[in-house]
Amino acid sequence: MMFDLSDHVSVVTGGNGGLGLAYCRGLAKHGAKIAIWGRNEDKNRAAVEELRAMGAEVEAYPCDVTDEAQIAEAFDKTLDRFEKIDSCFANAGGTGYRGFSHQTDRQTWLDTIDLNLMSVVQTWKPVTAHMMERKIAGRLVVTSSVAALGGTGMAAGYSTTKAAVRGLVQALAVELGQAGIRVNAIMPGFIETEMSLDTSQAFQDAARRRSAIGRIGELNDMEGVAVFLASMESDFMTGQGIILDGGSSIFPL
Repeated sequence: MMFDLSDHVSVVTGGNGGLGLAYCRGLAKHGAKIAIWGRNEDKNRAAVEELRAMGAEVEAYPCDVTDEAQIAEAFDKTLDRFEKIDSCFANAGGTGYRGFSHQTDRQTWLDTIDLNLMSVVQTWKPVTAHMMERKIAGRLVVTSSVAALGGTGMAAGYSTTKAAVRGLVQALAVELGQAGIRVNAIMPGFIETEMSLDTSQAFQDAARRRSAIGRIGELNDMEGVAVFLASMESDFMTGQGIILDGGSSIFPL
């Protein structure tokens, strides 16, 4: 059966809410076992409860992905529980600062880089070693953004780091391809999440106007792409960024 993820183990960072939880819902519907790595333990518990009610085998582990020690601990706990990792969605991140770039200090820039770029490098490091040791057709996926293509005013750090992870995907796709590991990015446009709705009404209205299909994204729009990228049906795709934005990046009149 196509898109069968039974006996498949997925790690989803930031899987306790927003896009990450949407990925988890899709993965769960197709039989994947799921390990959520997230900072907020209340949200972790709520996500686990929801996914178990769907019949999923799921655990959540406290983890701040900017802290290598916490990543190592979550990784070890995941292997203790599930014995393997077949796919890893490096989804945790954030907008970082908002303001003029020239008024932003060095440490604020570094914090945004740590949150959206180095967290991905650090998350994938032990997972990649594990996949190569097992010699499996592993899957590495990162949440980038259409902001990597067009830029976002007053959030240069966000656009910069989301473009950087797109470059990381291409580099690792070449580096890991012959080991059987596929590396891809999901590049959402405006999706209706708690983070995206913390923007001005004018910004949200503009997102709707720019959509070729006349609406902004919903969380259930994100489920299928996660299933595809985790499954063997994506085996001939690597180094790519899949844009999910309702056509807004084609700039309809």
